Amino acid sequence: MAQIRQFMAEVRQEFVKVVWPGKKQTLMSTTVVIALVIVVAIYLGSIDLVLGKLVGAILR
Repeated sequence: MAQIRQFMAEVRQEFVKVVWPGKKQTLMSTTVVIALVIVVAIYLGSIDLVLGKLVGAILR
């Protein structure tokens, strides 16, 4: 039981050291991630469409 208390105390000490991002930084990071996800989805969708049509043309 003493080890659990010591662990929890150490966890609290580490949480105090964490530098949390501000609202503006969080919003900007989220926007960048969403934009990149959209770009990658469009890219992969395009590649899938082209390769699907190519394979369909070959199998006909």
